[in-house]
Amino acid sequence: MSEGGAGACPQVFVVDSQASYIKMPPERKPRWGSQLQKFLLLLVGLAMLGIIVEGFLIYKLYQRTEASSSNHEPDLKNRTNPKPESLVGGRKMSRDERRPFAHLLGSNKPGTNDIVQWAKEGDAVTQDMKYEKGRLTVEKEGYYYIYSKVIMNAAEECSLSQHKVMKETKAYDKPIELMQSKSIHCSTSKPHLKLLEASEDLWNSYLAGIFQLQVGDEIYVTLKNITKIHGGSTLNFMGAFMIYP
Repeated sequence: MSEGGAGACPQVFVVDSQASYIKMPPERKPRWGSQLQKFLLLLVGLAMLGIIVEGFLIYKLYQRTEASSSNHEPDLKNRTNPKPESLVGGRKMSRDERRPFAHLLGSNKPGTNDIVQWAKEGDAVTQDMKYEKGRLTVEKEGYYYIYSKVIMNAAEECSLSQHKVMKETKAYDKPIELMQSKSIHCSTSKPHLKLLEASEDLWNSYLAGIFQLQVGDEIYVTLKNITKIHGGSTLNFMGAFMIYP
């Protein structure tokens, strides 16, 4: 009840059922947020894939390293404990497969009948070739590279120096000359010769060539005026080695 005894008028609301409602547009979520999440997931996936591939490659490399080290172990054992037999491709070489060779050094003995004598000492070596009294005997047929070097004291006014490599074979009665070096040397007074010892004027000769040799052939070196050979194991030498087959 209000003042004055008068009743308050009630409030009346009219509802129009035909009125249309106004729809509010829905809130739009920003698209860049979802795209960023997808991009981050893609990066994480690529990183995981890279880690897996890298691990696989490291594992393969480790396997290869282990296999390689295991394969080289026998080679290291062979190097530390070499066997007397010759090896080719991990197998023993038979006598027929080895190539003969020889390297002989100068001897203090001048030799006789112009045949140079050699020494089997120091660095001198022979394999599947026999040496005796200045001669190398062939034990296997083939093509050989033969070489010889000598130094002579040619201090005389004029002297003939003749260096030969000879061969004796069963097919011929006489020795066969394989190589020859000949020179007439006359000593002259030159300034650089003063550095040499008195009455010493050196002449050297080197011969080399390839020849076919048969079993039993003998090769040797001859030197005219052999008593004038200049001694020394490193100054004079002779050798041969098979090159074919």
